[in-house]
Amino acid sequence: MIISQTPLRISFFGGGTDFREFFQEEPGWVLSSAIDKYVFVTIKERFDDRIRVGYTRTELVDSVDEVEHELVRECLHKTGICKRIEINTMADIPSEGSGLGSSSTLTVGLLHAMYVHLGTPKDHATLAREACEIEIDVLKKPIGIQDQYIASYGGQRFFEFCADGAMAVQSIAMEPTVARRLNQNLMLFYTNVARKAETILVEQRENIEQRRAILREMKKMAVTGRSLLEQGQIDRFGSLLHEAWLLKKQLASKVSNPAIDELYDRAVGAGALGGKITGAGGGGFLMLYCPRERQDAVRSALYHLPELPFHLERDGTKVIFNYRR
Repeated sequence: MIISQTPLRISFFGGGTDFREFFQEEPGWVLSSAIDKYVFVTIKERFDDRIRVGYTRTELVDSVDEVEHELVRECLHKTGICKRIEINTMADIPSEGSGLGSSSTLTVGLLHAMYVHLGTPKDHATLAREACEIEIDVLKKPIGIQDQYIASYGGQRFFEFCADGAMAVQSIAMEPTVARRLNQNLMLFYTNVARKAETILVEQRENIEQRRAILREMKKMAVTGRSLLEQGQIDRFGSLLHEAWLLKKQLASKVSNPAIDELYDRAVGAGALGGKITGAGGGGFLMLYCPRERQDAVRSALYHLPELPFHLERDGTKVIFNYRR
């Protein structure tokens, strides 16, 4: 039996510049972090030749092509596993529409567990690249490529995506006390809206040329945000999140809506310095930067929203159990 644990993520700055339509013309820059909320994948060999897949429903089929869960099916195709396998997936958060990168996290975790099951483990770069190939090239998802890389590498990272396929993955050089303070000042609230990101992302991708100037400003914020963290200026980092949110809302018509704007305004009125809807927008989780002394006021202002306590995560995808008879 193999169990992989793969982290979800929060993206701070530069989202949208990780679309191929953007970085094939100029480099994309993204600043993001893994968090200690995970997707778990369990794999074990079956006694017969069938394939069993367990998630919110259960599938028991005779061939890979019969598997209806598209991510599981394409990961089986990619790794070459075709029979005698049982796969189960579990997540710490709602399985769809969270804005925390759950689909890409699952894809990375599936690939990792499958390759270890085969006895041919792959490195972080390969797992991320193959997850992108499955989601974007095979399944034609209208997404960028940051989620697959932060799920694979983990930590707090600055990514540079280039037209020739070159990839720079850099750690953020934060002092431990700065990282601790940053973590203490970040909050996540579930909006109670699980949205389908695809409609928003399709529009965002179609708008890239018209919004390229905005995206350039957003990617510069990734550089600025990195510098602020390395200098320990985390309150300025929080204020920069507010500026980035104002830009992000211009990328597509459904990134925000009156209900989300009201939630955000309540939080800022109670003391948050900045924040954003995670992922594509439209629902999912609201991330806020708020000094600790004002957090109770923010909780009171958003009393009807469930809060998700979390910590920044240092590790990327990993196998936490590996038992072979």
